[in-house]
Amino acid sequence: MSSLAASLCCPSTQVNGFGLRPQRSLLYQPNSFSFSRRRSHGIVKASARVDKFSKSDIIVSPSILSANFAKLGEQVKAVELAGCDWIHVDVMDGRFVPNITIGPLVVDALRPVTDLPLDVHLMIVEPDQRVPDFIKAGADIVSVHCEQSSTIHLHRTVNQIKSLGAKAGVVLNPGTPLSAIEYVLDGEFFCPNTALASVRDDSIVLTRVYHLFLGSVVDLVLIMSVNPGFGGQSFIESQVKKISDLRRMCVEKGVNPWIEVDGGVTPKNAYKESRPARSQKLWLCNVKQQAQKTLLILGKAKKSQKTITQMLMLLPYAIKSIRIKLNSFKVAHLYSSVQ
Repeated sequence: MSSLAASLCCPSTQVNGFGLRPQRSLLYQPNSFSFSRRRSHGIVKASARVDKFSKSDIIVSPSILSANFAKLGEQVKAVELAGCDWIHVDVMDGRFVPNITIGPLVVDALRPVTDLPLDVHLMIVEPDQRVPDFIKAGADIVSVHCEQSSTIHLHRTVNQIKSLGAKAGVVLNPGTPLSAIEYVLDGEFFCPNTALASVRDDSIVLTRVYHLFLGSVVDLVLIMSVNPGFGGQSFIESQVKKISDLRRMCVEKGVNPWIEVDGGVTPKNAYKESRPARSQKLWLCNVKQQAQKTLLILGKAKKSQKTITQMLMLLPYAIKSIRIKLNSFKVAHLYSSVQ
């Protein structure tokens, strides 16, 4: 063994297992010290983008699938100016669902266009392999499917999303029972956001500390009221009971995620989904981007805190499909006029 190799293998010269010995001047520190690892600017900003919204707010969130991708940036800015709050991004891989849509590059291209939160719905297999790419690209909320044909280790993937600084959502297909997410609705997750360092024998020893967070792990639960993959499908009525059962489960566990209903929702049947969730607040998604007048109406209704009934009356019935994402715990009742 050469003298250099022998020197590098000596324990007194190793720093964090890499065999590198810093200069003495760099080691002139107290016997022990600690510091908090700073999150990247992007992650801090992502948290701020979402946390400024209250769960009692009316949130308008159009899906980019309805946009003209040749003018995607322009249309995203247009819906932002019209009063929308979030941008919804549907990601399909052609395996978990039949369609193929977009990847992290589109999210990365949208990030400098708008400062609105990007809500990414991953309809893909093995999402844990792609979660870091989407969060690095600028996703603020990442929702994954609980079915094992998509996410094998759901709790691990939810923890992964949270530890990377984004909000975590879980999604259930129409045929998936609520028991599939029961054990991820509450609990704890570990976030490696602190490092401890000390000087021993002229070497720096680093130890990563995992902070334990208790309470709700999941920020959002999305119930698919159609089988995902294609638009224009009819609402599956059995999902109304699932919404009610989900709310009851959340109350029993003492957690407060958003409840999102996706697929086949129209102004004529929206009250069915909102009644079991007992909410006057809603998000509207998948609105045609070119319908500027409609978006302006929705923006004005949002700012004036209209009730769900008043907002539904403002919606032109010419729009064929809207997605309503419901706040789960704003306890209120719809007017009898829509019952």
